[in-house]
Amino acid sequence: MNYEKSIIRSGINDVSPDCNAQATQTSATKSKSVTSIKVADLPKAITDNIAKDYAGFSIKEATSVTKNNIMTYHVVIVKETTTETLVYNKDGKLAKILLEKEGKHHSSKQNSK
Repeated sequence: MNYEKSIIRSGINDVSPDCNAQATQTSATKSKSVTSIKVADLPKAITDNIAKDYAGFSIKEATSVTKNNIMTYHVVIVKETTTETLVYNKDGKLAKILLEKEGKHHSSKQNSK
């Protein structure tokens, strides 16, 4: 499943690749809330990590996800034909990587750092 489809299933119907758009959309289910955020609003630890460990990638979009009172940041990065979703905890530390697969669900790779 690609990232955009998972957001649409969460209830956000207008997915814009422009993270710097002025509108913020929030979707809430029983125990999960997804909010689009601006790249500029990401914690510095996240943008520093991407610049250091993912040189050449650009940030396509970012969301904050709150599930069971635990907030994480989901950041979609792209480089040519490669798309990955990085999941960071509330302190900006990389928690896991969701790898994009053609026509398949994300697979999860836990961060071993």
